[in-house]
This record gives sequence, C-alpha cells and structure tokens, in this order.
Amino acid sequence: MSCADDIREMIQAVPARENGLCFCTGSYGVRADNHLPEMVKEFGERIHFIHLRSTTRNEFGDFFEDNHLEGDVDMYEVITEIVKWMRIRNVSIPMRPDHGHQMLDDLKKTTYPGYSAIGRLRGLAELRGTEYAIQRFLD
Repeated sequence: MSCADDIREMIQAVPARENGLCFCTGSYGVRADNHLPEMVKEFGERIHFIHLRSTTRNEFGDFFEDNHLEGDVDMYEVITEIVKWMRIRNVSIPMRPDHGHQMLDDLKKTTYPGYSAIGRLRGLAELRGTEYAIQRFLD
C-alpha cells in the first residue's frame, strides 16, 4: 500500500471498521504525489496507529530520513489532522517517532540505524510539543 487509491481499495475489499491503518508518514511521504494531510483527513477514521517520521526526496526520487519536523512531510498539518480525528473519535491514537539521528551519548553506542535512544527522544519531544501546541490552538 503506497497511496490513497491503495487504501481505498483495501477499505472497499474489507469494509469492517477493524480493518485499519498503521499510517506511516515516512512510507507514504516518499511519494511526491501523496498529500499526507489530505490522506489523514480522508482516512482518519481508519487510522489506529501513526508512525511519524519525515523524509526528503531529491530530483531523482531518492530519499533519506530527515529530522522529524523537517523534510518533505508537513508534520504540522499531519498532526493537526490527527488531533482533529482524535477529538472526533474521542480516542488517543498511539504514535511513535522513528528514525532518530545519532547524537550525544548515542554516538558512542552500537545502535540499529535510526533507532538511537536520544535521537528518537528528541523526535518524540518535537512531535509531542507540536501536538500540544495544536491542541492548545484548537481549544
């Protein structure tokens, strides 16, 4: 599944509400033709988990992991739509940051690429701060 049409096809094939999404902004975000905030707006009722990460594409379509609040993913708009859906559904949609960069003490440790503790905690702090600001703005 790599675009909105794929999601629509899945929902049409199995319309049960339990048939939901782990919405990965990194995976969907590598395609320039995916408009992530619109996808969240359309499929928010089916999002059971959100995986927030950002990527940057070059002119050839290659991509690399970027900082959570940088890159080609408009994280502010994505989180805004998620917050709106959480309010509509009266649920807290679990999310996790991913692919944090190695920094500080992580530079001295052996870690799996993208899974450094401090780098991911930095991403979590940025994302939770963004969510908090959006929640306050919408109140």
